[in-house]
Amino acid sequence: MATLLADAPAAPKPRIRRSPLWWPVVAVPAAAAVVYTVLTRRLTGDLQYVLGALRTGGDAGYSPSEVFTHRPFFYRWFIALLDKITFGDTVERETVMEAAGALLAAAAAYALYIALRRWVSGREAALAAGAAGLLMILTPRTDFLQPEWAAVVLSVFGVAAALGPARPWPAALLAAVPLGLAVMMKYSTASTAAFGILLVYVADRGRAVRVALVAVVGAVGLFGLSVLAGSHELQWTKDMPQINQSALSRTGIHPAYIFERSVDFLADRSVLSPMLLLLPGALLLLLARVRGRGRRLELSVIALAIGCGSLAVVVVQGNWFLYHAFQLTVVAAATWGLAVGGARRTPPWCFGVVSLLLGALPVLYTHAPKGLQRPATVWALGLVALLAAGVDTWREARVRNGARPGRRGVWPGALIALAGVVCVTGGIWPDSPHLVSHGKVNSTSASYLRSMERREQVANELRAQIPAGAPVLYLAFGDSVYYIDHPAQCRYPIATFLQRSRFLKDVAGLKSFKENADCVDHDPARYAVLDRVWFRPGKVDPDLKRRITATYDCPPNDESKIVVCVRRPGVD
Repeated sequence: MATLLADAPAAPKPRIRRSPLWWPVVAVPAAAAVVYTVLTRRLTGDLQYVLGALRTGGDAGYSPSEVFTHRPFFYRWFIALLDKITFGDTVERETVMEAAGALLAAAAAYALYIALRRWVSGREAALAAGAAGLLMILTPRTDFLQPEWAAVVLSVFGVAAALGPARPWPAALLAAVPLGLAVMMKYSTASTAAFGILLVYVADRGRAVRVALVAVVGAVGLFGLSVLAGSHELQWTKDMPQINQSALSRTGIHPAYIFERSVDFLADRSVLSPMLLLLPGALLLLLARVRGRGRRLELSVIALAIGCGSLAVVVVQGNWFLYHAFQLTVVAAATWGLAVGGARRTPPWCFGVVSLLLGALPVLYTHAPKGLQRPATVWALGLVALLAAGVDTWREARVRNGARPGRRGVWPGALIALAGVVCVTGGIWPDSPHLVSHGKVNSTSASYLRSMERREQVANELRAQIPAGAPVLYLAFGDSVYYIDHPAQCRYPIATFLQRSRFLKDVAGLKSFKENADCVDHDPARYAVLDRVWFRPGKVDPDLKRRITATYDCPPNDESKIVVCVRRPGVD
C-alpha cells in the first residue's frame, strides 16, 4: 500500500529475501532499556502527592471520588486502580506501577500500529507506532503517569480506534471513549485529544469531523458523570484554577516575557527529550515527499497548530513545568518514525547519525561547563538536526531525478531505527537531568533518587513519633504524606488550599478552603505533621494560623524543617 505521505504511488517491487535477523538489532536494545527503566526509574513527587492523598484519605473512609488531590475525578480513579494491583514495600509497589504503565503504553502503541497499517506502509507504521510507544515508556520520570502522560496514551488509543475500523461512524463511536477520557485527565488535556483529532484529519477528513463531533459529546457526558459520582467535583473544578498563582488569568499577558520564557522552555524540554530537536528535520523529510503545494501547506498548518497549541497550554497554566509539553515529544517521535520509515529511495543517513548522537545529549549536557548550559546551545543542536535532514532531502531528490540509483534492503532502515532507540533512551540514565531550568541542569536522576531516600528517612523518623494507625493532620507536601502513610481524618489529606493562602489572599474566601480549614479544629486528629518550609504558618491566612496554634502544640522553631505536633489538652 502506498503511504498517504508519499510523493507517488509505490511501484510493485519484486520479492526480495529479507534477513530474519534484522529485527533483534532494534528490539533487544529497546527491551533492555524498558526493563532497566521499569526497575530503576521510581515515581516522581507529583505521583507521590496523589498516591499519598488517595491512600491516607482512603484509610479515613473516603473513596477516590471524595478525596481532594488537585487532580480531576477520572485521573484519581486511574491512579487508584493502578495502586490496587500493587504489593510489597514502597520500591516494589512503585515498580509494579511502572510495569503497569509500560504495558498500557505498549498496548496503545500496538493498537496504533495495527490501525496505521491501513493507511501507510508496514515499515512506516512500525517505526511511527514503535517510536511513540517507546517514548511513552522511556520518558523521564517527571512525565510518567502524569495526567498529561495518561491523556497521550488515551489519545493514541483514540487515534487507533478512529483509523482502525473500516466503517467511519463505528470508528468515531469507538474513539470517543478514550478521547473523552483524555480530556478528563486534567481538563487542560483537552488539547491533547484535539491534537489526536488533527492527526486523524491528516489521514481522513471525514473521519476526523465525525470523531470530533462524537468526542465532544462524550467528554461532556463524562464530565457530567464525574459531577454526579463525586459530591464535591463541581466545586473543586471551580476552585482549583483559583489556587494557581502563576496562571495567565492572574499574571496577565506579557508578550516579551512569554516569548523569552517559551524559547527557554522548549530548550529545557529538549534536553530531557532530545527527540524534540528532531521534529523540524522530520517534518522537512516528510514534506519533501508530499505531492502538491496545497497538501504541503495543509500539513504545515496542522504541524504548526499542534506545536503552538502545545506551547499555549503551557503558557496558560503559567507554571512552565516540563511535563506540560509531554504530548509534543510523542508527536515528535511519531513524526520521526514516519520520516525514517517513509524513505523509500535512500536511507536518511545524516539524520540517522544526528539521531544517534542526540541520544548522548542529556548525559553530555549534564557534564558540560556551565557556560555551555544555555538555551542557545540546545537550539544550535536543533539546527544541526535540521541541516542533516536538509542534506538527506537533497540526496533523496537526486535519486528521484535519476542522478544516482537508490539503495534497497532492510538493514539500513534497521540501523537508523536503532539510532532512534538510542535517542529515546537519552533521558533514562543516572546522569541524565531530572530538572532543567533556563538551560541549567538543577538535578540529575541519580541526585533526585538520593534526595528521595533522604525524604523517606526523615519520614521514618517522624512516623516513629506517632502511634501506629493514629490519624494525622498533614500540613506538609505530598512526598511526606506518601512516606509517613498514616490515615488522614478528612477529605483533604494534604492541605493544598490552606497552603495556597500563603501566596493568594483571596483563596481564603473559597468554599474548599473553608472545608479544608475545618479539618484543623473540627474533630481534629491527635497529631499533625507540619512542614515549616512548604506550609510556613507565619505566611498563611492569619485566622488559619490562629486556629492551628489554638489546636496544636508544635515544637519550637529550631532547625527542624518538618515536625510532629500534638493536639493540645482539652481540644476536642
